[in-house]
Amino acid sequence: MASILDEYENSLSRSAVLQPGCPSVGIPHSGYVNAQLEKEVPIFTKQRIDFTPSERITSLVVSSNQLCMSLGKDTLLRIDLGKASEPNHVELGRKDDAKVHKMFLDHTGSHLLIALSSTEVLYVNRNGQKVRPLARWKGQLVESVGWNKALGTESSTGPILVGTAQGHIFEAELSASEGGLFGPAPDLYFRPLYVLNEEGGPAPVCSLEAERGPDGRSFVIATTRQRLFQFIGRAAEGAEAQGFSGLFAAYTDHPPPFREFPSNLGYSELAFYTPKLRSAPRAFAWMMGDGVLYGALDCGRPDSLLSEERVWEYPEGVGPGASPPLAIVLTQFHFLLLLADRVEAVCTLTGQVVLRDHFLEKFGPLKHMAKDSSTGQLWAYTERAVFRYHVQREARDVWRTYLDMNRFDLAKEYCRERPDCLDTVLAREADFCFRQRRYLESARCYALTQSYFEEIALKFLEARQEEALAEFLQRKLASLKAAERTQATLLTTWLTELYLSRLGALQGDPEALTLYRETKECFRTFLSSPRHKEWLFASRASIHELLASHGDTEHMVYFAVIMQDYERVVAYHCQHEAHEEALAVLARHRDPQLFYKFSPILIRHIPRQLVDVWIELGSRLDARQLIPALVNYSQGGEVQQVSQAIRYMEFCVNVLGETEQAIHNYLLSLYARGRPDSLLAYLEQAGASPHRVHYDLKYALRLCAEHGHHRACVHVYKVLELYEEAVDLALQVSQCILTPAGRGTQRAAALCGRAWEAVARGCWLPLQRRKVKSWTVNQPRGLGWKFPTSYLGRLRKQPPGRGPPPARDFSPGDDMECSAAAGTPASLSHTSTSLRGRGVCRSHRTTLSLAGSLAARVLEPI
Repeated sequence: MASILDEYENSLSRSAVLQPGCPSVGIPHSGYVNAQLEKEVPIFTKQRIDFTPSERITSLVVSSNQLCMSLGKDTLLRIDLGKASEPNHVELGRKDDAKVHKMFLDHTGSHLLIALSSTEVLYVNRNGQKVRPLARWKGQLVESVGWNKALGTESSTGPILVGTAQGHIFEAELSASEGGLFGPAPDLYFRPLYVLNEEGGPAPVCSLEAERGPDGRSFVIATTRQRLFQFIGRAAEGAEAQGFSGLFAAYTDHPPPFREFPSNLGYSELAFYTPKLRSAPRAFAWMMGDGVLYGALDCGRPDSLLSEERVWEYPEGVGPGASPPLAIVLTQFHFLLLLADRVEAVCTLTGQVVLRDHFLEKFGPLKHMAKDSSTGQLWAYTERAVFRYHVQREARDVWRTYLDMNRFDLAKEYCRERPDCLDTVLAREADFCFRQRRYLESARCYALTQSYFEEIALKFLEARQEEALAEFLQRKLASLKAAERTQATLLTTWLTELYLSRLGALQGDPEALTLYRETKECFRTFLSSPRHKEWLFASRASIHELLASHGDTEHMVYFAVIMQDYERVVAYHCQHEAHEEALAVLARHRDPQLFYKFSPILIRHIPRQLVDVWIELGSRLDARQLIPALVNYSQGGEVQQVSQAIRYMEFCVNVLGETEQAIHNYLLSLYARGRPDSLLAYLEQAGASPHRVHYDLKYALRLCAEHGHHRACVHVYKVLELYEEAVDLALQVSQCILTPAGRGTQRAAALCGRAWEAVARGCWLPLQRRKVKSWTVNQPRGLGWKFPTSYLGRLRKQPPGRGPPPARDFSPGDDMECSAAAGTPASLSHTSTSLRGRGVCRSHRTTLSLAGSLAARVLEPI
């Protein structure tokens, strides 16, 4: 159970955190609400370890979760922090009064060096209990060790650097292999490399850091009490060159570059910040007499690794002669100074002290502080207690610091997961750019904020920055959601108006031709942008009205094409009598509805090209929908008009195989008006069955009668099975031809003979085929049913101009003989009437065949 003093200590530690000013809770200008539900945990949280040492703690080091403490003068305590309940005690076996001067633990937590005040050095491996003295190191008071992070392993350190109180830098290598009683010593070699001088003589090597840059270069930073030296070079090739001898040999004739400060603490300490265990360090902090020199490490610079250097001066009461700092550790954005009674954390970005953590006197004065680079935990100790600092979300308020420094990129980087902070940064950056007259950059930042839209728009309008306003509107439009249709309509309309106004102002100015072209290209990019397509499509009506009000027909057509509003494009071309362009649009997009709508206009101007496109599209178009356009066009009756209509209708009938009655009826009407010679051929090709023809028979009969196409009428009568009407029409046609001037001629006589032949064939041959036996016929002996055929033969031998021979043996009565003897068309008609009067057609339908044959025969010579 924690004591009252412990609780007091913890509360004191929490109250020591100096928090920067926080904004009040409410609704800020950005639109975000700063509602903090829980009290934020401090960045640095101290925890006292539940550990009471048996002897006073003389030294402590930690690395890779391995904690090593020297207790008294002869005990080493090792703790694996992953198994803190299993500490390991190792006796150093010292009988003299030598004390532990310093301890050094490598980055793997495997190799521990214990420097004694008697200038001896002991080595302990993580996996062993044996303490092994390093004979080659004897006589050197070790002050610092530079571990080899590139080559060091759990079994070997690789080449390392050792700095001594006499100013010497040695190169050494240690091996964990024990090898039995007579095995090799752990120190494989120990050779001098360099001597650091200060004020005319050697100076203690207080700190050593050896690193290898990403480009393969090696560098060493060594510090004395007042100087910071840099050794930079590239190692030679080969196994022997893995050490540091080649690097230091380059500075044999001339000293390395260094930074020097006048004040002196009697010691100094160097700390690096490395993001990852085996990566290159990013920052440094050097604690010396005048303060803390800190900055960034740039491994790419050829002459010096140090960049962005700054000196943090000690406050009053801290420094040489007063309360000197004892140790320093470096984190990502802070360095922590250890004083005898407290720990102070200083922000490396601002130089402000953000933490003063005082320790109770009961634990004694603070001795040293160490950092575990693998976990980021900080450790401090007194002779009687150990403390651990947890670093939590160190970068939480860094964005605010960068924001105050106007380093907006870094501020945004450190608040990407906090939208309220990011909005604040963007708004501040936008205001800054606006004041600097960088309006486009300002517009881009404003568009990403939650600031009030109206205020920002008015700012750009008052500054007369239409281009920046357009940029702001475009980015706002791109960020809208699908449901925000009203805002999208407003923005797209406003943007269109801005572009059109700017184009109108620039048009016609020869000096602004380049700017006009750039603005035009930007406008077209806006109209064709895939990101804006949905919004532009929803606002297309208002945009078309704007384009029309500005008279910008070029962009009107361009926008209509982008929106696939081809009806508007075709209508525009038709209004401007660009009929071929209109037809090209129709042919390219092949929308049947557009063809039906615009064909009545186009066929009056480019009939042949339009019909060509119709034929090319074939069955994609419904010919019935195109008939109105053809009817409109062919009403003039000109040959070209009718011929184009006939061409398309013939294509539909002959190629596409259309069977729609309307199409066939219209083709009949076209034939009747403009191409009568094709009419009868079409009718005969259609066939004689009333159930198989595709035109309206009654319409065809009326059409042929109106235009005087009698042969076609007779054919239609035949298809309708109106044979009597066919005979009557045929006889009327013949009578009309055999005018009085033509009677008695050879043509008239031939016509009469052909007519009688038709009567005979139509009357007797069907009877023969049907074997009708109800009539009594006086047949000549030996002829049988072939008598009518003989008669027809005699009729053909009758000379022209004379009547037919007597037919007493052929006719069923005298009426027929007497009527036939006249030999005129009138007598033919009388004969037909006489046959009907005798009941032949009522009983056996012979007159049907008679009418069909008669019509076909009589009209041949007409």
